[in-house]
Amino acid sequence: MRLETCYYCSSTVWPGHGIQFVRNDCKIFKFCRSRCHRAFKKKWNPRKSRWTKAHRKFTGKDLTTDTTFEFEKRRHEPVKYDRELWQNTVKAMGRIEEIRTKRERHHIMKRLRQGTLDRKAADLREVRDYIHLVRAPNATKPMEEIEMVQKAMQRREENGELLTKIGTTVSTTKKLTALRRRPPTIHRAPKISVTIETSDYEQAAANDDDME
Repeated sequence: MRLETCYYCSSTVWPGHGIQFVRNDCKIFKFCRSRCHRAFKKKWNPRKSRWTKAHRKFTGKDLTTDTTFEFEKRRHEPVKYDRELWQNTVKAMGRIEEIRTKRERHHIMKRLRQGTLDRKAADLREVRDYIHLVRAPNATKPMEEIEMVQKAMQRREENGELLTKIGTTVSTTKKLTALRRRPPTIHRAPKISVTIETSDYEQAAANDDDME
């Protein structure tokens, strides 16, 4: 089974597929689909179409020079059939395809890494140029703030303010520990005395009942 290559986009043309065009000088052009055939008739340049292999190689997105491409060249040399040679060739095809895929992946990752570095540099440049839109111009820098705090601490140590604060904190901690060590006090409920008061009318009625 022979696999052809599209003249315009360099993709694979399988047997029974694609379009074949024969020019007056008997040169044969094979296309994978009508899109490539239409672009060829309009005399479009394959390097200017983004979806072609020629454009990717022209812009450096794909490998252009590699030793694995030498095996794809067609050699018009008759070779006598040999079973061992055929088996070795089939094994080598799989190994060559694996090596080429690995190299293409490495090439793509290397290209993407450079783009990541360029975007990061552009972001840093934008932040440096437009920092006044994010931060107030009168605001101090972080290092200046740290230096100001250190100077204030040194000034307090010289004046003795820090020592007095430390003494007060020590005394308060001692009081808290003493309160924690004190046994808990039991709070008992207070006694409640209930007195019932009667009115004068009820008391007179009770006396009448006693007299009877």
